[in-house]
Amino acid sequence: MAPGDEAVTRRGVRLGVDVGTVRVGVARSDPDALLAMPVATLARVENPDGPSPDVEEIARLADEHDAVEVVVGLPLGLSGREGPSARAARGYAEAVARRVAPIGVRLVDERLSTVTATRSLRDAGRRQRRARPVVDQAAVVILQAALDAERASGRPPGLLIALDEQATDTGPPGAEGTDVEAGS
Repeated sequence: MAPGDEAVTRRGVRLGVDVGTVRVGVARSDPDALLAMPVATLARVENPDGPSPDVEEIARLADEHDAVEVVVGLPLGLSGREGPSARAARGYAEAVARRVAPIGVRLVDERLSTVTATRSLRDAGRRQRRARPVVDQAAVVILQAALDAERASGRPPGLLIALDEQATDTGPPGAEGTDVEAGS
């Protein structure tokens, strides 16, 4: 980049979410969107009658931290294809989007985030059996990667979950700044 061409990052706190089958990790950024830090590990509870307690807690955290966006990790396979975990994360992101609207929710590629988080914990001397915080750490890795990608490109990362009927999937899951309709 030439001087004066630096990418501009949008200001405001973002929440990062790592969706697991049993737990959900939550991280947040600072208001300048430079650094991600762990916030909580939530028990994941299915609720067929409405928003689950963990989705409600994410909404509460978004309100508490005045979040401008929520970033949810999309666990694509190494080939880039969506498997059952990615479809579950997409459904979870849609539930979060419905609950936190009008705050935007984005899906970002999270391949290898758990591997990176586990390696960081191991390097810090934590044993795998005592590494329950790996879920928090994976949320930090996901959010930090999204912040870094936006800072480098000047564009919001991943796919925006759009709750209106007008939006369409305009690119692959790793595409920058595209929209995807909820329920697609």
